[in-house]
Amino acid sequence: MKVKVIPVLEDNYMYLVIEEHTREAVAVDVAVPKRGPRAGQRRAGASVARAGRAGRRRAHLRADPQADARRGAAGDALSVAGCGPRLEGTAQQMYRSLAKTLGILPPETKVFCGHEHTLANLEFAQKVEPCNDHVRAKLSWAKKRDEDDVPTVPSTLGEELLYNPFLRVAEESVRKFTGKVAPAEVLEALCRERASFEHAAEPLQPQARALLALQWGLLSTPDRSEPRVDPPWGQVAHPSSPDP
Repeated sequence: MKVKVIPVLEDNYMYLVIEEHTREAVAVDVAVPKRGPRAGQRRAGASVARAGRAGRRRAHLRADPQADARRGAAGDALSVAGCGPRLEGTAQQMYRSLAKTLGILPPETKVFCGHEHTLANLEFAQKVEPCNDHVRAKLSWAKKRDEDDVPTVPSTLGEELLYNPFLRVAEESVRKFTGKVAPAEVLEALCRERASFEHAAEPLQPQARALLALQWGLLSTPDRSEPRVDPPWGQVAHPSSPDP
């Protein structure tokens, strides 16, 4: 059994899970139906038996007992060095999903996530644990992959436990960063910090860039000593003359 990674849209991934003996395949997280199953099956020489979506933040990591390596589609629940946003439910429920459902799977379980957010996730992970050598090494690797425009998926659960702060809420370094002790509270604080980190990294909108340029003196304000030209049906109004 093998898994084919199919990049789509801006940063999404679809997957084609192919049974090599029967040449049947299952399409997972089909964001662009015409792109994934058809294109993937043509290249792989397989027929798509069914298609499904991993869903928002639901964990779909299931072990295949006949495969050499265990594989799972994590959707938005878990990503390389990160996790999905807590859009609903409680922090305790999110902790249970990550630590008690995903975290107990075999370390060799391969994680196929729904988005390419690895570089940003690792930059945040480095902020959380600046002395973590695993984070530093993975970040260097991810930068090279990004430069080469190559996917960073899959990772393995064992690797994630070394550098993903959302799976390391019991570690003293992560607790110290959040100022919390209880695992669910650590996780909730991490989500807040990650949201602030992402917001700070977002590019400025055009209006904000113009305002910043004005503040830096890159743009000048209109010269009020020059006459202001009214519309064709009006008159030229000088600063010294009150407007009609």
